Amino acid sequence: MASDDTFLRRAVAVLTAFRADDDGLAPAELARRSGLPRSTAHRIALDLVEAGLLERQGTRVRLGLKLFEIGQRVPRQRVLRDAAVPYMSDLREATRQTVHLAVLEGSEVVYVEILGSPGGPKLPSKVGGRLPAHVTGVGKAILAFSPPEAVQAVLDAGLVKASERSVTAPGLLTRELETIHREGVAYDREESGRGIVCAASPVLGPDGLALGALSVSGWSSRLRLAAVAPAVHTAALTLSRTLGLPQGAGPR
Repeated sequence: MASDDTFLRRAVAVLTAFRADDDGLAPAELARRSGLPRSTAHRIALDLVEAGLLERQGTRVRLGLKLFEIGQRVPRQRVLRDAAVPYMSDLREATRQTVHLAVLEGSEVVYVEILGSPGGPKLPSKVGGRLPAHVTGVGKAILAFSPPEAVQAVLDAGLVKASERSVTAPGLLTRELETIHREGVAYDREESGRGIVCAASPVLGPDGLALGALSVSGWSSRLRLAAVAPAVHTAALTLSRTLGLPQGAGPR
C-alpha cells in the first residue's frame, strides 16, 4: 500500500506541475516543477501517458483530454461554490454582513451558498431557494454579464413585483443593466423586500460571461452600500481570476 501511496503522490506532483498556459513540458522542466528526480518524473509521466491523463508531444508531454473529460463531470455549481466559500468568509469577516452566492436559472436566481451574519436581517433567501432575478442584486449582476437571450428570457417572463420598490419597467431594467456592466456592481435597494439592501458583483468565467454573483446584504438602516460595494467587487474579481478570468479582464 505504501508503494501505491507513493506513486499516487508522485503522479499528483507531475499533474499539478502544469500551468494553465503550458502547451507541453520537457522532461527537465517537468522534473524541476514536480520536485522529483528526472528519471522518476519520466517514469511517472509514461504511466500517465498510458492511462490517457498525459499526451506525448514530441519529446514533451502535455495534459491529456481524459483529464478534461473527467473535469466536465464535476457539477458547475459545486465547483463555483467550493471556490467561492473562502472569499465569502473573508467578505463576511470584512463587512460583518450576510454574504450570498447565487446563479441564474431561467428568470430566477438560485442561492448556492449563504454565510449568515449574527444579528443580521431575516432575509427572503435560503440555500436552494429562488427569487426573481430582476429584484435581486445578484440577479442583476449576472444579467448585466449574460448573453442577450438570457436577459430577454427574464423580460418575457414578466417583471413581477416583490416589493413596492421592485423595478417592473423593461426599459428601466435594461438601462440599469447597462450601468451595472460599466461599473461592475449591482444594487438591491429594498427591491426584494422591505428594509433589505445589498451590493452585488458578478463572478465571471474565462469568456467574460457571468457564472454567478456574490453579494453582501443587510438592513437598510445599518448597511451603507457605498462602503461595502468595493469589497464585494474585489472579492468577485479575485474569485473570477481563480476560476480562469484573464488578468486585467472584467468590469472596472
